[in-house]
Amino acid sequence: MTVARNAPIIERCPANPILTKDDIPYPVETVHNAGVTRYDGRTIMLFRSHLRNGRSIIGIAESEDGFKFIVGPKPFLIPSTEGAFGEYEAYGVEDPRISCIDGEYLITYSAYSRHGVRIALAKTRDFRSIERVALITQADMRNVVIFPEKFNGRYARLDRPHSEISPWSVWLSWSPDLVHWGDSEVVMKPVPYHWDESKIGPGATPIRTERGWLSIYHGVFETMDGAVYRLGVALHDLANPAKILGVSDEWVLAPEDPWEITGYVHNVVFTCGAVADDDDGVKIYWGGADTVMCAGTARLDDLVDLCLSNSRPPCCGGNSR
Repeated sequence: MTVARNAPIIERCPANPILTKDDIPYPVETVHNAGVTRYDGRTIMLFRSHLRNGRSIIGIAESEDGFKFIVGPKPFLIPSTEGAFGEYEAYGVEDPRISCIDGEYLITYSAYSRHGVRIALAKTRDFRSIERVALITQADMRNVVIFPEKFNGRYARLDRPHSEISPWSVWLSWSPDLVHWGDSEVVMKPVPYHWDESKIGPGATPIRTERGWLSIYHGVFETMDGAVYRLGVALHDLANPAKILGVSDEWVLAPEDPWEITGYVHNVVFTCGAVADDDDGVKIYWGGADTVMCAGTARLDDLVDLCLSNSRPPCCGGNSR
């Protein structure tokens, strides 16, 4: 049995929450589940907000230090009203993730409509203009994260389809062109009577380290008082991300602060973004209770060590170590 550490592996920012609805110059009720990246020397945050009709849009904020953000004067992405995107985004756009490949920023987001939820892909080079590319999944699919590097000429993504046979597991899929995806395989599943036993899903864009791709994911546990969302870490092989090298047996972040325990959805920490620093540090961003944005810092080596030294099986055989 591993003895629990006293010091948290993720240090919360003293200024949390770093972004709330009071910081937004247009009417919204929440600020949460933001994709984050670095662009032109600044940190860019694309955050989800609920409108007062209950549907979601995506806003943009920028920061010089990664903690103090200035919000753009208008939303960055709102539901389309034209063509296929208009049909499948009618109920809102949610939970963006950002991956940069060859100077192009790829943005995956959940598109909601009367047909369910599926994933759309957009791209930008300057975070001023945005181009919708394609709807890249069928329903029911959420939490799609594209690796920020190609593998033998192909793109790879983590995704989370839902199935009654294998519910809420993480899969990996491949694409030659970002539009057509296949060769899918399950790589990680929830563990019975574990902190992530109810469901898991990809979180932040994976980060390349010397020992593997670090993936920060969310896991859910049902209690007598409802579900609790926590964050965990997994390590993927550098050459073949379908191979899991280790999954931390313990969570790395759980709801503790008042704005994580109480809000639009209670007891939630949920990440869509993390940014590595030049000195082995990483800034991690999460939505608190689906209401506010929070941030914290950690050491990449500590997170990777946790995957390898205190690992549990990914529970899918085949490609696990």
